[in-house]
Amino acid sequence: MTARVWHETPQPWRLTEHRDYRPISSYALIGDLHTAALVGLNGSIDWCCFPHFDSASVFAAILDATRGGSFVIAPTVAHTSEQRYSPSTNVLITTFSLDAGGVVELTDFMPVTASGHRGDFPEIHRRVRCNRGEAEVVVRFGPRFDYGEPMIRLQPRWNGVLATDAQDDVLTLAGPRDIWWRFDGGVAVAAIKLREGEQAWFVARYDDDEVRPIDHYQSEMKLKETTAFWDTWTAKIQYTGMYREVIERSALALKLMCFQPTGAIVAAPTTSLPEQIGGIRNWDYRFSWLRDSAFVLYSLNILGHFEEADRFMRFLKRVCRKTDDTHLQIMYGIDGARDLGERTLDHLEGYRGSRPVRVGNGAYDQLQLDVYGEVLETAYLWSRRHEVTEGTWLTLQRLVDWVADNWRRPDSGIWEVRAGLQHYVFSKVMCWVALDRGIRLARRFSLPADLTRWNAERAAIHAEVMEKGWSEHKQSFVQYYGTEALDASNLVIPMVHFLPADHPRVRGTVMATLRELTSEDKELVYRYRNDDGLPGEEGVFSICTFWLAEALALCGEVERGERIFQRMLKHANHVGLYSEELNPATGEFLGNHPQAFTHIALINCAHVLERLKRRRTRS
Repeated sequence: MTARVWHETPQPWRLTEHRDYRPISSYALIGDLHTAALVGLNGSIDWCCFPHFDSASVFAAILDATRGGSFVIAPTVAHTSEQRYSPSTNVLITTFSLDAGGVVELTDFMPVTASGHRGDFPEIHRRVRCNRGEAEVVVRFGPRFDYGEPMIRLQPRWNGVLATDAQDDVLTLAGPRDIWWRFDGGVAVAAIKLREGEQAWFVARYDDDEVRPIDHYQSEMKLKETTAFWDTWTAKIQYTGMYREVIERSALALKLMCFQPTGAIVAAPTTSLPEQIGGIRNWDYRFSWLRDSAFVLYSLNILGHFEEADRFMRFLKRVCRKTDDTHLQIMYGIDGARDLGERTLDHLEGYRGSRPVRVGNGAYDQLQLDVYGEVLETAYLWSRRHEVTEGTWLTLQRLVDWVADNWRRPDSGIWEVRAGLQHYVFSKVMCWVALDRGIRLARRFSLPADLTRWNAERAAIHAEVMEKGWSEHKQSFVQYYGTEALDASNLVIPMVHFLPADHPRVRGTVMATLRELTSEDKELVYRYRNDDGLPGEEGVFSICTFWLAEALALCGEVERGERIFQRMLKHANHVGLYSEELNPATGEFLGNHPQAFTHIALINCAHVLERLKRRRTRS
């Protein structure tokens, strides 16, 4: 999957020139299951945090083109570029076609061993090769530690460049020993000439203060090993339908967001990419939302990947080890941290001037009742392949008991609204899911539980939602009790079996969503349209559009759902990735990128469409 892009004459040797911000959609992702980097179609790494997803950035030009820092490898003459992943891997290949006729190929990856680990140091390996003709290529290395705030010092070394700051951060760049580096304004620049068949490797390594000869980094061997790891992982995907290619790419993107040391899963590898250009809806998504993680594991499970669920269950048990009676947090740090206090980085201008840039997330201590349902759904799915041990059940039982005691409370809802608490319908539905899955687990494994009480509370939730969460006027479930506003999250009701897909109220909700929450062409879905207490607007939500396609299919309108699904596939970027939102008028990517939620919904919808088509064929 490739795409041709803008035509330009770059001049990366002009260190003070203003760099225009690239579209969010112009970035692909590489990673090593500890952290990740965004690589643009122009050969620039404009986002990367070392050593982990939630660490401070070393490259952040996507958030401030002047101060953020970047690492560019690109031809010095006019060219066009294409980008693709090596088949079935997260190894990225950018091809530059020179106007003069030459072709230059840039290969980017972060090493992963056969066992899914990385080496002693985080590394980015970049190979530039001339495939046709000859070309001059510029290497522009300008890291900025700690989100671009401290002063950086670049020093020449025999084999490359050493970057340090006053806090003892270290990033090295190793390359061919015979190239000459120039230093200006905290940027190291070198130009190399390549003839057809010639290549050069460059390796950026974090936290090692030695710049070693380039052969020491064994890039060719690590490329083979990394390719083999991704090939092996992808081969286990149990999907053979017509959407294999997009399923595979979405699964690979989700795997890149798994944090191997603990089993946590980040919602996205970026922070503060705006939901509205110039607006303030800019959030940090580099944490493990239990909701998002549960959905990720559901998607990977239906594709035949079970190890991730095992690791996440261990992570879940660890973060749930509490002695008090407070509610389950909606998100945790990837190391299990609970305090994710939010602060702004006022020295960064934000993507295309979209301030503030935030790190941390102030919603971490919100009460969001739906998270209990997603966690119990994950545990229920996980139990199909595992015995529920005493320790696991004690953790889950306590969560179900908490829901039985507290489901009547108002909360902040799935969308983390900061305008006060409400009785959100989706939250109540997922409380029902928590009790329902707890009851099923207890019965299946003969586990101790207060089933009489759990059954009574489950029935009470169902009755209350049917009475207070339904609008006769709209013929739809509403966002929260007492409002006529709609919410796309209610499309999930048949997917979690709160009501059967053919129930009149399910169909009514789907039809109302089509009427009131879709863009003018009825193609894309807003999560809601009412005031949420924050200024500005937001785009349409990609996950909600996939939910609509799936809900339509479940309601019997398979062809209509598939049409929406296929149109949504056209909104992927050139390598098959999605951000959180889209501008409904232009298709421009908005929000953090890539977004796990979106790829989850794509996989689930494709799975349902394939299952329903097979069922229709058999009947």
